[in-house]
Amino acid sequence: MPESPFPPLERRDRAGVEAWLDRLVAENRFTIAVVFPVVGAISLYASAMGWYPDPISFMSFNPWFILLGVIVMRLPLVAGLAPLVDRRAAIALGAVTAYAFGIEMLGVSTGWPYGAFEYGIDLGPMLAGLVPVGLPVFFFPLVLNSYLLDLLLLGEKARSAAVRLPAVIGTVLLMDLVLDPAAVGLGFWVYDAGGAYYGVPWSNYAGWVLSATVSVVLFDLAFDSEALSERLRTCPFMLDDLVSFVILWGAINAAFGNWVPVGLAALLGSGLLVTDRFDFDVRDTIPGAGWARPRKGD
Repeated sequence: MPESPFPPLERRDRAGVEAWLDRLVAENRFTIAVVFPVVGAISLYASAMGWYPDPISFMSFNPWFILLGVIVMRLPLVAGLAPLVDRRAAIALGAVTAYAFGIEMLGVSTGWPYGAFEYGIDLGPMLAGLVPVGLPVFFFPLVLNSYLLDLLLLGEKARSAAVRLPAVIGTVLLMDLVLDPAAVGLGFWVYDAGGAYYGVPWSNYAGWVLSATVSVVLFDLAFDSEALSERLRTCPFMLDDLVSFVILWGAINAAFGNWVPVGLAALLGSGLLVTDRFDFDVRDTIPGAGWARPRKGD
């Protein structure tokens, strides 16, 4: 009988749940960071191409399947940040959530600031039929992964807001230059007037400068910089969600022949390699891969 991927929950208080989340992610890193985005990329592309046969056609762009997959891929980020969320962080994260819903509703209704667009596929339950209820799990990681990656890449320079803010904004734009062409190709959303960059207007990226700036300021207020840096240093899986992002959206862009976004995804991947955030240390978490475990004395 295969071993369960879920570790036992030894304590039911907050510290116990946080420890359980850490173990869950640490023991399933390969499944979460590699298997889920690979399956997701195949499923989404098959949905866009109409390849699902009738008996399982309900799986084509199934909103609950999409939302579940996204939530699983976010677990490393959730587990990594959970110990740092106090009352101040909760208020700031609530403000980011309110901003995310507000700016998205405004964007869908008026076309500002991203450009006139509409959702072509329900990405889970939709709020007022306009934006996904699960919007924060799509919105937060773009900024948080950029924020965390830049903390590692910049080192001591990240202490300066004058350095940190433009660096994170630039990384958010880089991530969106990867995400949006693939999402448009899949039909997740459609820009009414199209756009020069794989169907995406440049106004979208101007809008993301605004959203990234607001979010980074709020994240600065949310987390103690020393505690965040220490958690990032000691939590090896904290950027695994970015690994999933590179695999998922890099693969979908490649399937559509969007080679510039593929190259940009590779650039993000190189940042992960430079920071030594995802390597052969995860081989012990490959299901059934006893062959991958180093032998004693190796």
